[in-house]
Amino acid sequence: MLARPTLALLNHLLAQNSWALSRLGHFAGRTVRFNLAPFSFTCAVQQDGLLHEAASDAADATFTISPSLLPRLALQDDAAYAQIESSGDPLLIEAILFIARHVRWDAAEDLSRVTGDVAAERIVGFVADTNRQVRDGARNVSQALTEYWTEERPLLATPSQIEGFAREVESLHEALERLEQRVNRFAGSR
Repeated sequence: MLARPTLALLNHLLAQNSWALSRLGHFAGRTVRFNLAPFSFTCAVQQDGLLHEAASDAADATFTISPSLLPRLALQDDAAYAQIESSGDPLLIEAILFIARHVRWDAAEDLSRVTGDVAAERIVGFVADTNRQVRDGARNVSQALTEYWTEERPLLATPSQIEGFAREVESLHEALERLEQRVNRFAGSR
């Protein structure tokens, strides 16, 4: 059900990144299975590096991807790639993960077919600038709130405050042990 549109999307991205086609082409004839609950599909690598649907469930490499990882993978979050479960041919797995980390969608190229080259470049630039401004704004707000809650209206403890508190608790614990020893000595002497 999802195999054909997913393969079409993957092949489109691969075609936009010719280096990925040549890298994947070395694995021609090998099969890869993607398990993305509740869907799964198997594809085979062709000579040209493109993928086509394979009928067999047996695969040379298998990737199990939690649906919750998809947004993080789309945003190229490196930590998300480490959470993908994989098994099978380690060279094929390494190649696919490398391609997934480094392949880039040329949105301007696709958009230019509808709007023309100049408009497409401006739209993509606008979206990138907006994305950067939102990300920078969120970082600035979080830094300002952190500073406010640690300095002006202490709601959060700083690492040095936590370390100082831990030292004080340890010192209190040692003092209690010494007091307990004195009480026991005093009680034993009576």
